Amino acid sequence: MGREEQIEEREVLDSIFPDEITDVSDTSYRISITLEAPDNDEQSAEAEPPVLILQVSYPEDYPDVAPELELSAPPNAPKHPRLDIAEDRDRLLEALQPTIEENMGMAMVFTLVSALKESAELLMAERVNAVHAVQQAEAAKAEEEENKKFQGTIVNRETFLEWLDKFKKEMEEEERKLREEKEAEEKKANKKGPAKEEKKLTGKQLWERGLAGKADFDEEDEDGMPAAVEKMKIAA
Repeated sequence: MGREEQIEEREVLDSIFPDEITDVSDTSYRISITLEAPDNDEQSAEAEPPVLILQVSYPEDYPDVAPELELSAPPNAPKHPRLDIAEDRDRLLEALQPTIEENMGMAMVFTLVSALKESAELLMAERVNAVHAVQQAEAAKAEEEENKKFQGTIVNRETFLEWLDKFKKEMEEEERKLREEKEAEEKKANKKGPAKEEKKLTGKQLWERGLAGKADFDEEDEDGMPAAVEKMKIAA
């Protein structure tokens, strides 16, 4: 009974996957499964679509027992940025266990292929969403830091007292500097001493220097008269 169901299922699968199925033996075959990359992933858009190779082997009592499954990538296939068959193989095969248990006793390979495709594509989508979440968090943080430049400090009693204390210290420092500068200027001025008063020339000195007529002299100061004036005074 088991072998008849196996042959029948194989024929059905051949009509569903005419280009994707390849026989390995009478009871074993491989099915190539091309995955669809997430639409919101720029890296996946530039890469080739990932392909899974599911090898199915029928035990003698299949479908009353689970089929033997192996999962691999095509030979020389480029590594996809969101899926690594070598690392994700066990996770993907484990995800098929609930489907196997639900379909025990029935032909289940088509259902397993569909579940595997959905599981792998969901895994890629989760990774893309995780990348986007990190990018959004970084963008939000950068925006927050940028907004801080335009926001003042929130004023409360603590911040006001802190500002007031700082302001008083700055004013005291400014007054100290001005006082020191003023004291320094006063000391510098005292060292020079009082300015000398300009000495006034007598009439005699003005006459001898040829400045007579340009400046007046004191008539009562005989010592200040020029010699010629003195002689005229005696002759009279």
